[in-house]
Amino acid sequence: MKSLQSSPKKDGFRMPGEFEPHKGVYILWPERPDNWRNGGKPAQHTFVNVAKAISKFEHVTVGVSDDQYENARHLLPDEVEVVEISNDDSWIRDCGPSFVVNDAGDIRGVDWTFNAWGGLVDGLYFPWDKDDRVAQKVTELEHADRYRLDDFILEGGSIHVDGEGTLITTEECLLSEGRNSQLSKDQIESVLKEYLNLDKVIWLKNGIYHDETNGHVDNIANFVRPGVVALAWTDDENDPQYAISKENYDILSNATDAKGRKIQVEKSMFQSLF
Repeated sequence: MKSLQSSPKKDGFRMPGEFEPHKGVYILWPERPDNWRNGGKPAQHTFVNVAKAISKFEHVTVGVSDDQYENARHLLPDEVEVVEISNDDSWIRDCGPSFVVNDAGDIRGVDWTFNAWGGLVDGLYFPWDKDDRVAQKVTELEHADRYRLDDFILEGGSIHVDGEGTLITTEECLLSEGRNSQLSKDQIESVLKEYLNLDKVIWLKNGIYHDETNGHVDNIANFVRPGVVALAWTDDENDPQYAISKENYDILSNATDAKGRKIQVEKSMFQSLF
């Protein structure tokens, strides 16, 4: 598959919303002992249950290391596809490609640079080179061309789109020192618009309190459909999350999307652990 030198915006491709129809999902198998207790065994059984549940509705592909291939193939049901994909950890939402589509239904992958949520500044582990190759391997498996950005760090969970030209993200994450500190906020926004085919970026301030990903937006705000955002919320004013959620609520409820619609915010209640 080709590595393209143009951009999705130039080529007429856009990133669809998560709520739009799609052909399947990818999962990476957990195993590293510093992230998963007991050698990842409890997590593996949970991942098996997740894969089984999803496979009732769509195709599931599980990427595993060579050391774990036989274990994963034994535990997972036959209808779940198991492929060997070397990786450093199991969070393919963040290290995998952002797929973009055109009106003809063709797909391509955007392959961002991945540095384990902050690199040597405040990343969660080292090395991360295997994770950084996951997106290319997935696009190869899908027979899709890709756009590779060697000079722009991004994780899939740090952005959320409505499929109609609007993206939400957090300043806490995308402006963090361990990602693209050489770029200004406007420059980062320009890259997002070019490679996801966007017209508008809505910047929230922060994500979930003490989130180890530096405030990924997928933990706090998601498009349910165009014009409607579900926002993590607590009514407990003593919870450190309360002020963060209130600030983000004010930003979203006063914003409009790329189509000019006023954003409707639906509060999703949760209980903080702090």
